Amino acid sequence: MTSPIGTPSHRLAGAPAPESVVALLDTLIDYAGLFPPAGLGMAETVRNYAAYQRGPDAWALARLVVPVARLQEFEAALVALPESERLGARFPLTALLGTDPVADLGAVCTFNERHEHGGPAILSLEARAGSGEQIARLRAAVPEEYDLFCELPLGGDLTTLVCQVRAAGASAKVRTGGLNPAEIPAPEAVLAFLSACATEGVPFKATAGLHHALRGEQPLSYAADAPRGTLHGYCNLLLAAAVLWSERPTEEALALLNLTRDQPMQVTDDRIIWGGVAVSREEISMARAEFAQAIGSCSFTEPLDEAPRT
Repeated sequence: MTSPIGTPSHRLAGAPAPESVVALLDTLIDYAGLFPPAGLGMAETVRNYAAYQRGPDAWALARLVVPVARLQEFEAALVALPESERLGARFPLTALLGTDPVADLGAVCTFNERHEHGGPAILSLEARAGSGEQIARLRAAVPEEYDLFCELPLGGDLTTLVCQVRAAGASAKVRTGGLNPAEIPAPEAVLAFLSACATEGVPFKATAGLHHALRGEQPLSYAADAPRGTLHGYCNLLLAAAVLWSERPTEEALALLNLTRDQPMQVTDDRIIWGGVAVSREEISMARAEFAQAIGSCSFTEPLDEAPRT
């Protein structure tokens, strides 16, 4: 799904996007409209995903996130989608495994067999794994044809867990937010995850609370009385990841994770400079290709509306 930098399709709000921002956003967003705080129904989520592929920002779109337990509901929504909206749309999926991965794998394989001649396809699987035993069990159950993302807890012996993910030939996943302030990890905790993954050469995906570009205080849901908290920005996360993947000082990565939206950012085709830390397009491109695989977001439009432009 990756499209080459510099093509005319790389536009934001109708204007050409700087190439450094293209490198940051290209096929970045796994659309998770089913999940909070959006919490959309299946029909609307499927309709949105098809529409985003027809839109001018399709170059930033990655996979659709669907729990294995809702695959039949997804198929029904896809069948019900008008042909005019479905025409030309592809549905690469990342599926969330439940508490019984072996049973879920059967449903996944059956799903892909039903659609082996075209249509939707499950390409990657995601599951929580809080111990080496759980990681090994997942690896034993999941065929290597699927990309496997192991969601790790931010605490305990994170370095050992990341090493076990690497040994399993899998990728790591981290949650960076939630619906209450207590679920938002400190920048230091996110840094520990990124540093462990960079040291061990383990690619990662990040999800939860990343529908804003820059760190800052935000309501944690769309409810009028929603609690507020300081959410991580996906730019903070990705730039910090690029710094670490390039083996630059950890202090630079932590500084980037702590920067907020009231601090000016300079954006050119060649680099992004924020808080005195310059990250080149080449460093961003390399990190995205080899390290920072995707972010999950319940909104596709909000992250792009806030994307840096100049």
